[in-house]
This record gives sequence, C-alpha cells and structure tokens, in this order.
Amino acid sequence: MMKLVPPLMIALVLSALSVPASAQPITPAEQKRIDALVTKTLADTQVPSASIALVRDGRLVLAKSYGIASPTLGPARPDLAYQIASNSKQFTAMALLLLENEGKLSLDDKVSKWVAGVSGGDRITLRQLLSHTSGLQDYWPQDYLIDAMKRPVAPRGILDGWARKPLDYAPGTRWQYSNTGYVVAGLVVEKAAGETLMAYLKRRIFTPLGIRPVHIDDSNTPAFPAGYTRFALGPVRVAAPPARGWLYAAGELSMSASDLAKWNIARIDRSLLPAEDWAAQEVPAMLTDGTTNGYGLGVSSGTAGGRRFINHGGASVGFLSQNTVYPDDRAAIVVLTNGEYSAATDTLTAGLAAIILPPVPAPGTVRIEPDRSVEARSVYDGLAQGRLDRTRLTANANGYFSALALADYRSSLAALGPPASFVAVGTPRLRGGFVNRNYRIVAGGKTLRLITYAEPGARGRWEQFIVMPQ
Repeated sequence: MMKLVPPLMIALVLSALSVPASAQPITPAEQKRIDALVTKTLADTQVPSASIALVRDGRLVLAKSYGIASPTLGPARPDLAYQIASNSKQFTAMALLLLENEGKLSLDDKVSKWVAGVSGGDRITLRQLLSHTSGLQDYWPQDYLIDAMKRPVAPRGILDGWARKPLDYAPGTRWQYSNTGYVVAGLVVEKAAGETLMAYLKRRIFTPLGIRPVHIDDSNTPAFPAGYTRFALGPVRVAAPPARGWLYAAGELSMSASDLAKWNIARIDRSLLPAEDWAAQEVPAMLTDGTTNGYGLGVSSGTAGGRRFINHGGASVGFLSQNTVYPDDRAAIVVLTNGEYSAATDTLTAGLAAIILPPVPAPGTVRIEPDRSVEARSVYDGLAQGRLDRTRLTANANGYFSALALADYRSSLAALGPPASFVAVGTPRLRGGFVNRNYRIVAGGKTLRLITYAEPGARGRWEQFIVMPQ
C-alpha cells in the first residue's frame, strides 16, 4: 500500500548543515530569499523535499534541506544521500579519462577491443560512448518504470536486450542520449581497471575528496529519502523503485548535495585530477558534419545569459537532480529532490543562480574586479618568510615556485625587512582569462614591482606572483 505524503503547506521543515564561519558569504537577506524560493517551489509543485548545496568563490557556503524525506525519516536533512542518477555519468566518464592517463586504454579504442557482442563495436569508439554519439539505442528513454525494470538485471542483460540491436545511426553522425552506451562504458572501466566501477571511483575520486557515495540500489531502503511520483494532478505517492541493477554506470550513485558540491569545487579548482582531464570532459563533441549540441564526456557545456556553465541533470524513479557549475564565477549549484513529476530542479537552479551569482555585465561594460591588496601583501610577507599556501595557486604558479625560486624569494625579500609601503598601481585588467593587478613596494630603501595575475573574483587563485626591481 502506497502512503500519501502529508501536505507540504503544513509539513514543511527546514534544516541546515553548518559550514565554517570563514565560509559564510550568504547574507541574511540572501538566506531569506533562498528559503522563500525553495519553500514556495515545493509548495507549488508538491515535491516532498529538496536538498541544496551552494558554492561561491570556490567554497561551500550553504548546505540546507527542506521538506519531508520520507514517511519514516520525516524532515529532510543535509547529510541524507539522494539519488543523483545520470549525474553519475560524469564520474564514469572521468574514470575512463583517468584510465587513459594510466596507459590502460585510449578513448579512441574501438568498443570491440574491450566488450564483445556490441552492435557496431568495431566502429564505435569509447569516446563516442561517453558523448552519446555511438548510435546505440537507449534502453530507458521513458520517464516511468517500465515492466522490464521490475526484475533484477545485470549489465550483460542490458547489453543483450539493447546493445545487440541494429545501430540507430552511424557512429559520430548524430547525437542521441544513450544510457546503454554508459553501461558499455562501465564494463570497459571494470575490465581495464581490474576492479568494480564503484571500487575504482572510490579509490581515485571519492575517498580523496571525502565523498561518501551509496550505490543507488542500496539507497532504496527506509534509511534514505523515498522517491515520490504523481499521476497527472493526483495525490503525491511513494514510488515503487526498480529492481536491482538497472542504472549501473549510467546512474548508479546516491550522495548528499554537499558531497556533490565537493566534486564541483574540485572541477572549479582543477584539483585532484589533471587539469587536462577536466578540460577534456567539458569540450563539446563534434559530429561528422561539424555541429555540436554542447555535450562533452558526461557533462554539457555552454553559455546562457552571458555566463558559462557546466551542467548535467539526473532522473531516476521518484528523484530528479540538477548539478550546475559556473566556472568563471567559481560557483556551483546542486539541487536534489525526491519528486519525479515537476520542473522544481530547473526552477530552483535558476532562482538560486539569480540570488547567489553576480550580475553579468552588459556587453561593452567593464567588469569591476575586487581589490586584493590585503591578500597580495599577505602572500608577499609569506614569501619573505619562506611560507606559501599552494592551495591558493594555480598549477602553473605552483610550477613556477620551485624550491630554488622559493629560496631566492625568501633570502632576497627577507633581507629588505617589512615593506614601508605596498600600493596598488593602475586598475585591474583582463588578460588571457586572468585579472592583472600590479603593485609598487618600498622596502629596505628599494622600490620593487609586483606583477600578479589571478582568476576572476575575490577568491580566484594566483596564476602569477612575480616580484622584480622597479
């Protein structure tokens, strides 16, 4: 017997996960707008709950849950793992990129080298599996639970049912979202890595980032949020989940919104994984006719309203999720819900973006960059003392500050003593995607020039920090 969810107008509950005091740039006024937005959206759509995580300036600034997680759990909590479904694809795709780094495969390998019995396997590349350009027919295009999914399945069962069908088109000529292609990709990961997909992801990504994923099949229990469905405008009901095995590498993960935000921060910072892998994942795949729809390797990329984004959504039985990164703003928005029947994730993502992101300058206007003189002085003082916070540097800047460079900076600057003056010269200007800021320093009777480049924003990492004689 399915249980009806209590009316949200009388059962709405809010709870928050605290973050360090140093990472609290959400103002009281913004918090009020956020609470009002989520409360109204849940009430309007009758989606039982939402869990959100907001990143600003490359830091988690808010993780908060609203509504009812399930009849047994009651109020939603920020630590609860929601099903992120197809947002898992970016992790599967990154696993293949990492295995390519390890020399265990090439994304240009043909599928037949790794998995036998796939239609067109001698023509489809691993890259085409990840970019949805393989021609393999999707086994779950429906927005509801089909009868076949009421019985357990193994990945090979999905391959036998769908990957042996004739291709829908020649590989590389068209784009068609294909969960089937990602099931094949997951089998490739396991064969090349010599371990399960989940084990490989935990070892290379999740454990280093402090992410605690749950297999989606294991989250279909009373210990996790329940998924809800609705027929037309009828009552909101607990949805019957699929049997085990159906999402696999196409959408096998559940996690909290703040855990998914950790992945977003790594993307923004280009940390943990090679920067070229992050970039490769985000480059849109080109069809043979030279066109693209913006989908890369497990994520979509594009520009909307003058703002660049990296994006993916997820849908499983009873759950919808949206994960969007704004790399130039060093911001990200995660929205997880346990209702499959509305556009609440889109409404919330757009509304939250309007609250937490800075306005996009009109064409022809100059973006005013924040003053960073205090931090620049702090970095200078640290160099004079032989200290350097490498997390505040890009990969290039970290490469510049070798042991030899650090030793020379320390010995030469320490000899001058503390600066008598440290003054910004000129105004910030853009160059090569970075913000150039220059300073005049007087120390030990000498006048020095400091030339810096940094990522945009108040917390952008330093790309260059060079001191020289004036």
